[in-house]
Amino acid sequence: MDFKLQATDTQGAARAGLITTDHGQIETPIFMPVGTVGSVKGVHMRELRDDINAQIILGNTYHLYLRPGTEILRQAGGLHKFNGWDRPILTDSGGFQVFSLSANRKLKEEGAYFRSHIDGSKHLFTPEGVVDIQRSIGADIMMALDECPPGTSDYAYARKSLDLTHRWLRRGWERYTSTEGLYGYHQAYFPIVQGCTYPELRRESAKFVTDLGAEGNAIGGLAVGEPAEVMYDMIEVVNEILPADRPRYLMGVGTPANILEAIDRGVDMMDCVMPTRNGRNGMLFTPDGIMNMRNKKWADDFSPIDETSDCFVDRVYSKAYLRHLFIAQELLAMQIASIHNLAFYLWLVREARKHIIAGDFKTWKTGMMERVTRRL
Repeated sequence: MDFKLQATDTQGAARAGLITTDHGQIETPIFMPVGTVGSVKGVHMRELRDDINAQIILGNTYHLYLRPGTEILRQAGGLHKFNGWDRPILTDSGGFQVFSLSANRKLKEEGAYFRSHIDGSKHLFTPEGVVDIQRSIGADIMMALDECPPGTSDYAYARKSLDLTHRWLRRGWERYTSTEGLYGYHQAYFPIVQGCTYPELRRESAKFVTDLGAEGNAIGGLAVGEPAEVMYDMIEVVNEILPADRPRYLMGVGTPANILEAIDRGVDMMDCVMPTRNGRNGMLFTPDGIMNMRNKKWADDFSPIDETSDCFVDRVYSKAYLRHLFIAQELLAMQIASIHNLAFYLWLVREARKHIIAGDFKTWKTGMMERVTRRL
């Protein structure tokens, strides 16, 4: 994997770059749609490619390990061939999913024991095993196994958790560097900076991660209960240390405002389920604000969903029609809203990239922040 830094904002830390993988290039900053079980909910691969223009999507190690399982994925030739996506894929390690199963998991030195949410069966994720699973999935970018502590953790717990994450990282890195991909192309491996909301722990973790010399690095354990301003502070602390010549991936974030603030602080890659999850519940994000499509005010608004967008759903369907579909509980409503929201998120990061290159990102961001946080 190769990363070229192409421009840095003259008034801040925002960056534009180019990641090259064996499945194609990724222009940064980039938002990555989440395809948890190998599919972005309600969205065809053709729509992701041609209408949303996604350059990379995510898969989830935890879910893909449970279903369809690594044997099926190996027989298929990896996730790219299994789901028909021919552009880059990133897989997370499953650490966050195990974190969210707090009532059904136990962390030990050897790894994370957990029970499947599907049938209650017992499983163990080790740092080495998670590398092997991701080799079977065949992602272009793989993530290290970590513990994701709650944002409200006290210092003692955060310290213990970080030490465990670093010991796991050593083991995962050793397995990664001693194995090869299964399908004839390169797989990168990103370690994850943890440390909760404690600057000294974050700095220690960023230094530990940087010393590995990986092709990219991730920032985890944010947007898990801490205030947004604390999250932004932690991003700044970490990005002062993470190398400028490697992509920086902020995991699981977030709202359009979160994305703009993260880009402003030097983040290159982001993902979140919010565009599709909120879309399925009738919330649309637009360049002019947030719309609840169940509101009566849209019942006789026959204007396009988003008049600034070139996404086909925004041109074809009106606000009134989309509201009707939601009120009627028609499945098409969730599909239209998901496609729209993803197209908007990708539009937002493309615009950010344009303004970083043009040198006026800060000015553009100030105006855009006011717009995207409105309630329409």
